Amino acid sequence: MSAQSEGNYAEALQNYYEAMRLEIDPYDRSYILYNIGLIHTSNGEHAKALEYYFRALKRNPFLPQAFNNMAVICHYVRLSPL
Repeated sequence: MSAQSEGNYAEALQNYYEAMRLEIDPYDRSYILYNIGLIHTSNGEHAKALEYYFRALKRNPFLPQAFNNMAVICHYVRLSPL
């Protein structure tokens, strides 16, 4: 997460993709997917961000920050999340 907090999104994405390859717990995977969504949001890649937030919610439906970020994106770009 240090790469992400330092703004090195390319390195952070590589780290998260590697973590997804190694992690088997659905709950932990949901947070990895959520963090990937955050990076895509920061990069203005809203469709990709929504995809990763949806994937996070499939593994952990009690992730309110993912719902919030999806709503912000949909409001910002006037998209329907479905």
